[in-house]
Amino acid sequence: MDQTEMGREAGERRAMVREIAVDVAVIGGGMGGCAAALAAARQGSRVFLSEETAWVGGQLTAQAVPPDEHPWIEQFGCTRSYRALRAEIRRLYRECYPLTPAARSDPHLNPGQGWVSRLCCEPRVAHLALQNLLSYWITCGAIMLRRHTWPLQAETDRDHVVAVTLWDDLAGERLVVRANWFVDATELGDLLPMCGAEYVTGAESADETGEPHAARTADPANEQAITWVMAMAHDPGSHRVIDKPAGYDRWREHAPALTPPWPGPLLSWPHTDPITLQPRDRVLFEEEATRERSAMWPYRRIVSRRLYPDGAMPHEVTIVNWPHNDYFARRIIDVNPDDKVRALEESRQLSLGLLYWLQTEAPRPDGGAGYPGLYLRPDVTGTGDGLAMAPYIRESRRIRSLFTVREQHVGVDARKAAGSDRAEPFPDSVGIGCYRIDLHPSTGGDNYIDVGAHPFQIPLGALLPVRLRNLLPGCKNPGTTHITNGCFRLHPVEWNIGEAAGVLAAFCHEHRTEPHAVREQAGLLEEYQALLVSGGVELDWPRLRPV
Repeated sequence: MDQTEMGREAGERRAMVREIAVDVAVIGGGMGGCAAALAAARQGSRVFLSEETAWVGGQLTAQAVPPDEHPWIEQFGCTRSYRALRAEIRRLYRECYPLTPAARSDPHLNPGQGWVSRLCCEPRVAHLALQNLLSYWITCGAIMLRRHTWPLQAETDRDHVVAVTLWDDLAGERLVVRANWFVDATELGDLLPMCGAEYVTGAESADETGEPHAARTADPANEQAITWVMAMAHDPGSHRVIDKPAGYDRWREHAPALTPPWPGPLLSWPHTDPITLQPRDRVLFEEEATRERSAMWPYRRIVSRRLYPDGAMPHEVTIVNWPHNDYFARRIIDVNPDDKVRALEESRQLSLGLLYWLQTEAPRPDGGAGYPGLYLRPDVTGTGDGLAMAPYIRESRRIRSLFTVREQHVGVDARKAAGSDRAEPFPDSVGIGCYRIDLHPSTGGDNYIDVGAHPFQIPLGALLPVRLRNLLPGCKNPGTTHITNGCFRLHPVEWNIGEAAGVLAAFCHEHRTEPHAVREQAGLLEEYQALLVSGGVELDWPRLRPV
């Protein structure tokens, strides 16, 4: 532990304690946390919402990842409030940016024209849009938002959470938040061990889950890669090369030991194709691309010069969330705090090492090496260096739930083997999602697992802990497996999980009941589902092709 950490801990111990009482406490202000807070406030509850960073929005903002979404997102397949967020992002661009007339009038405006998403936007703009959605509810007192605030401990009474103590770094004080209902919307499910909740980490075994792609033996330490994302621009003809990062020589030579094998060093163009698991080569820019070597630049591009008049946008910006800066050398869940700090710093150094390699050594199709005009954009990420405020988290602690979604419920091949051409229907559906089962390389030495999935429903049973009665998951921590986490971890699904949790907490508060009773009693379940539908939550899909 360094002197800064020791000083902060000492400050936490000496600080005054403030007590707050609300109906619903949402711990974590990412996509699911914001959705949960908004949903509960709209139902009349008083809500506390905390966020560890300066920006609400989690993977969309502080982690700087444009939304991963399904092919039908513009027509259906998400909640009304998520669609409102997308519309607000586009409104900010249309009203505040000097777009061309054609771009401004495009109903499906994609600000970066990146191909990973139909809405590749700047994380700062997404944060502004979320602030706008929250603004009224904060001003009227329905939502109390504390940024730079994280949980320290929880108090429980038998099977109920009574209070959560947090540290507010801006105010320099401890907060004891007492509530009737708690939503764990932290990125790593941090509230679960504090509350003594039963939970799972890493990979389950095939004997336990029966999943075709599960590991032979369970490995709680086998976590998906994290990525410290960065925003990168290009100024042709300039020299913007950074100082050689610490640990660069290590990462320059590092060839991951994975099964199936990785094709070479991480800092090289070839990488494993997620689906075929064969080597795949790349180039940086579109003008360098060939049929065999596609370009990385437009992949998560968030600023496209083509949408502006000549000279209005000097440089494009892309988000570097690539196979080359996926970090899986160490795990970060349930480890010694010093080991977690070390892993996070190594992740940062890997991303900076990738930038330095791109600037100085990356092979170019013209026979040269390096692109010295590449540079980071701190203004885009809201940080001092152009890296995101927080690492992109793909996998969290997961509650042991009344019902666990497995590959057999959603996987295309698994469902085909069961004689079905669609996902398992759930009568207790609280929403829907759609994405491939997409797992990145892991700390256990697994390469990609990327297989087809049907559009699926989110069952209420996956949001209910096996024991605790007033704690709900609101992020990447519902009752999924290591495998099905791969299709539940995306932006619109996390938002839907959070919204369903927020509505459920408010519903239970109003009806003086508990979430488990809502699932068990047909009348309550029907009323709760009707409330979701009236609020714009879709509970089922039309007949669609898998992804």
